Amino acid sequence: MAPAPIIDQSCLAHLLGYQVSLADVPLRRVFFKHIGNPMALRPVEFSALVLIAFNPGATQKLLAQALSLSAPNTTLLLDRLAERGLVERVRSESDRRAQNIHLTAQGRELTQRAHEVSKTMEHELLRALSPAEHAMLLELLHKVTRHKQV
Repeated sequence: MAPAPIIDQSCLAHLLGYQVSLADVPLRRVFFKHIGNPMALRPVEFSALVLIAFNPGATQKLLAQALSLSAPNTTLLLDRLAERGLVERVRSESDRRAQNIHLTAQGRELTQRAHEVSKTMEHELLRALSPAEHAMLLELLHKVTRHKQV
């Protein structure tokens, strides 16, 4: 039997976006196995809950900026989380135009469980990297994401 044909991907090897999108596939599988499916959370919902938990009283605008979401998409995200009883919006005392986002008791419990799982869920996937390589990869990705000029 003839070996399966192989697609030469070297023509895209210079593109960070291509490499990141390939890496995203197994990372998403891991996320949905450990958090997404068991806790019924999408990646952006998980990120929002953790950011809210670690930034008490964050406004909807600040959350949108942190997640690189538009205001309408942030509103839809928070609507979904509020419908599940995980967050509540409270009018800011200092700026009546702003809404502070808070976790409910149910939201705190779910976020705490999900955050604990997130600390170890990628270990098996990243076992090919040394601790120094893992730290370097994170540092380099942080540098790329901080430079948001497009």
